[in-house]
Amino acid sequence: MTTSGFVFDPERFLRNGAGGHGRRLGLHYHAHGPDWVELALPYSEDQIGDPASGVIASGPILSMMDMATSMSVWLKLNGFRPHATLDLRVDYLRPATPGKTVIGRGECYRLTRLIAFVRGTAHDGDPADPLAHVAGTFMAPEGYR
Repeated sequence: MTTSGFVFDPERFLRNGAGGHGRRLGLHYHAHGPDWVELALPYSEDQIGDPASGVIASGPILSMMDMATSMSVWLKLNGFRPHATLDLRVDYLRPATPGKTVIGRGECYRLTRLIAFVRGTAHDGDPADPLAHVAGTFMAPEGYR
């Protein structure tokens, strides 16, 4: 179902339309499917939370996962729809490995009239060894259907 008259292209969106915070973090397109997207957060000294260890702070990872899960909703809809993050729970399992790019995968697994349900994981090279899990909801004031 196309909700806005065009097919949502996450690679194009990140290249041309996602300025601001996503651009400042250096987020890049990695891959996508019909209801999921993967974004890449390259390692940067600007994002270090603990200078002694070189570990990326949790904020950039949370921001990446918020964007990845949001974009997964647009992929499931096959079009852009303004919406807001209602809830995004993050369970950090371990710190990211210094020097490695973090990959965040967001999936929209259910849409109702007003609410989108999402989940995802972040890893730094091995999807079987995630550094974070997320689960959350988005709400579209004008509805998803």
